[in-house]
Amino acid sequence: MSEDILINVTPFETRVAVVEQGAIQELHLERTCQRGLVGNIYFGKVARVLPGMQSAFIDIGLERAAFIHVADLRQNRQERTTGSSTTPIEKLLFEGQSIIVQVTKDPIGTKGARVSTQISIAGRMLVYMPFDPHIGISQRIEDETTRNLLKERMQSIAEGLPGGFIIRTQAEQATDQELEADCQYLRKLWTIISERLKTQPCPSNLYTDLILAQRVLRDLVTPNTEKIIVDSRTIHQEMRTWAKTYTPSIHDRIIHYSGRRPLFDTVHAEEEIQQALSRRVDLNSGGYLIIDQTEALTTIDVNTGGYVGGRNFGDTIFKTNLEATVAIARQLRLRNLGGIILIDFIDMENAEHRQSVLHELRRATEADRSRITISDFSQLGLVEMTRKRTRESLSQILCEPCPTCDSSGIVRTPRTICYEILREILREAKQFDPKEFRILASQEVVDLFLDEESQYLAETGDFIGKPISLEVDGNYNQTQYDLILF
Repeated sequence: MSEDILINVTPFETRVAVVEQGAIQELHLERTCQRGLVGNIYFGKVARVLPGMQSAFIDIGLERAAFIHVADLRQNRQERTTGSSTTPIEKLLFEGQSIIVQVTKDPIGTKGARVSTQISIAGRMLVYMPFDPHIGISQRIEDETTRNLLKERMQSIAEGLPGGFIIRTQAEQATDQELEADCQYLRKLWTIISERLKTQPCPSNLYTDLILAQRVLRDLVTPNTEKIIVDSRTIHQEMRTWAKTYTPSIHDRIIHYSGRRPLFDTVHAEEEIQQALSRRVDLNSGGYLIIDQTEALTTIDVNTGGYVGGRNFGDTIFKTNLEATVAIARQLRLRNLGGIILIDFIDMENAEHRQSVLHELRRATEADRSRITISDFSQLGLVEMTRKRTRESLSQILCEPCPTCDSSGIVRTPRTICYEILREILREAKQFDPKEFRILASQEVVDLFLDEESQYLAETGDFIGKPISLEVDGNYNQTQYDLILF
């Protein structure tokens, strides 16, 4: 199925939407002041070893120490491939030891980043593993003949080079020249990191992953991607330059959007984001989902609602559950829900109906980029599944616990409101020509505009060529604001 990728760029935030058949399937956000850490490589120091948990905390220079499990140590991964027993962590690490690690999961909530000593650097076609001398192939390449051919080609290209490679799905149609170019790029990058290791203090950052716009070209673009549309002329040029060097095949698909209407408004992205923060998801038939996200797991409850379209109650339930599978698969990607997920489908007595629903759920999740496992119906009628979690969910990025309701719900953060206001100013400036904009908002939002977000407020005013003033309204809560045009 063909798809378009839309990239909305502002000085404070970059947003990416993957669109299929006019509907957003994935959302990716990266804020300038809150960039993700996954893929970054650090020179760290072991702060504490916990033999009872077979884990350790690593100081990598962040606010919270990173966490590493014995299974994430390079030595034990190599031992598992040879069938050897796992070496206890206390025999591999000691307090004060210097160590090179890579972030595999961003800090989430009160948890620090999760790291591994199995270093890997991703390119467009390949993933380079400097400490693991073997050739692997993405599981998404299923044809055995293709797998064997790719492995033989890569073994020839990598002959005599230290380390190993994983062949990504994008390499399935790649030429030998493209594979060799990617190989040389990754080897050069690792050489630079190795040189930094000799001169940098401990702890320190050795390598920072690409910005979101570049990661789109590296990780999200597939043969089914028709267009990559970006609304920033500067980023558009940078992406085309990057693509010309590393991914020439997609260079011409990168298009600059210069329309008067905001890019994300063309696919109703703002409405989709608001709906993705809601507990309730309405189905076209009249049924609905209730999605609750907690620290331990996410629960999804399927309800018939007002749907009574089946010939009998059993058919009504079956059709609602079938429709729910497609909606669930989309919401998992859209909200970036990870970890353990429990789905409470409406009870079905017919065994064939249950198997059909499971089959449809597995089919609907095939397009998901994250690794998913789905179990059969349990004795309680629940479907248990897991989805690999590598970054915070949409609600964790955009929202925070609400102090008014004693953390039983969530509200959008003052920074999120600030950015909404700045986008609203840009939108209104294209349609009207006032002399001045005045922001009427809560104390928290105004304080943020006067402090941390003052630069972006000033840049927005310079861009539209109009003065922007601030006024506090003590009756407004954190999410309320008005934009007054003079």
